[in-house]
Amino acid sequence: MCKRRFQRSKAYDVDKLFNFSIQDKMAKCKLHHMKLVLAVNISFIFATILYLPMVYHHEHVSPPVSQPNFVSRFDPRYISNLDISWEEIKKVIWTIPGNKKFHEIGLLNLNKIETNHWKQLIHNLDHVVLHLDYAEKNVTWDTLYPEWIDEEQEYGIPICQSLPKIEEPKKQLDLIIVKLPCRDYKANWSRDVARLHLQLAAAQLAVSKQVLSGNSHREAYATILHSAHVYVCGAIAAARSIQMTGSTRDLIILIDETTSKYHRSELEAAGWKIRTIQRIRNPKAEKNAYNEWNYSKFRLWQLTDYDKIIFIDADLLVLRNIDFLFSMPEISATGNHGMLFNSGVMVIEPSNCTFQLLMDHVTEIDSYNGGDQGYLNEIFTWWHRIPKHMNFLKHFWIGDNEAVKEKKTKLFGADPPILYVLHYVGSKPWMCFRDYDCNWNVDFMQEYASDVAHEKWWKVHDEMPGELQQFCMLRTKQKMQLEWDRRFAEKWKYADGHWRRKVEDPRLKKCVDKVCLWEGHVTALGGD
Repeated sequence: MCKRRFQRSKAYDVDKLFNFSIQDKMAKCKLHHMKLVLAVNISFIFATILYLPMVYHHEHVSPPVSQPNFVSRFDPRYISNLDISWEEIKKVIWTIPGNKKFHEIGLLNLNKIETNHWKQLIHNLDHVVLHLDYAEKNVTWDTLYPEWIDEEQEYGIPICQSLPKIEEPKKQLDLIIVKLPCRDYKANWSRDVARLHLQLAAAQLAVSKQVLSGNSHREAYATILHSAHVYVCGAIAAARSIQMTGSTRDLIILIDETTSKYHRSELEAAGWKIRTIQRIRNPKAEKNAYNEWNYSKFRLWQLTDYDKIIFIDADLLVLRNIDFLFSMPEISATGNHGMLFNSGVMVIEPSNCTFQLLMDHVTEIDSYNGGDQGYLNEIFTWWHRIPKHMNFLKHFWIGDNEAVKEKKTKLFGADPPILYVLHYVGSKPWMCFRDYDCNWNVDFMQEYASDVAHEKWWKVHDEMPGELQQFCMLRTKQKMQLEWDRRFAEKWKYADGHWRRKVEDPRLKKCVDKVCLWEGHVTALGGD
């Protein structure tokens, strides 16, 4: 049996599983990442993936002659070692709504014996054998999702691997039958080239007759606020940055009941449309940890009054219009490392059943980073890469030489901007002195320090209405922490020398808390 590693071993009910898939189809759910069913409803065009556990028998292995008849050569990557239970398949087919209107059935990746079985099983319909060339042997998951791409073409034009397109039949198909390879259950088959290729080919046929058109009223930018007192300023600045690019799409912000009416009103004044949600706890997070509630991001898939959402973290600026990303598929994102994507900017397609899928496995899937990004990478193993300029991290990696650092700094400060999105990882600009990036004053945070990028954020801040700028005030506790860090850097004579600068941030003289005196408490914290 070929199953994802987060599925528990248990008996499956045929009708229950298939009915679940049909309900997903009727809800326009995109469940390609689960590999259970690819169901695209286009005038009764269905793509059905035939590898449901109940239609295979382990004790029956396809004979050696089970070479697919859609190509002339043999590639074991596309072959399944399991045979099909034809009676179960027949039951499944006749449960599909509208099956009496079927006339043409496409068969993909079936061998000659299986094709004949199909013709005998459903003899009153026309069967079309679909032709698809195998992917080249040098196409691997690592080559499809490389660690690095030379996007600036410094060393030449990068060559991207491609998968052969399926030959479209002259007839319009009502049903597409695909047999996916199912081999070693221990293998990481959620990242399998042949499975990806076959499902993309079936999807291509399913949508080939559909005319896709964008609708700006069904598209929106969205973010989520986990901590109002920390990130409300960032969310206001992010909204302002989107508006400054000329975008007129809706701005949606997800908040929970802990967000005060005061903060809600100002978020609305900034242009955000408020959606109140119940937080989702990460069951594998420790209490009060940074990642305890970050699975609340799954609520984005419940925004079903929109067809497309561009999610953005609240700690970034949109420097150039990125509305064109709405034409991208789910999930579109920049690479993070290896074959994984960064969830700070991503295109999603809201769907209640996708949301339910995400919720169903929170106790089973291990996130590599303990948060939503690692979890989503286990669900959406097949994702669409967009250039890193769409989510450029304010980060100097260990090993970056001076030339690389200089290049990044120029990108941060370019005017007009070159980057589309600048992502402020590390300590946030509004939580620092206005005078310089406070990441300089903490040794292990210096890789996130850039005065040029810091200044860029404050320019957007200054474009905000005055009544909204008040949400970027420094709290008393934060003033104390900043001064403590500065004194610590002074004590150890950090080479960058930012601790020498006279801080003139006017926010230091303004108080938004009940307790305003802070200078005398810095020594108690450990400053000298």
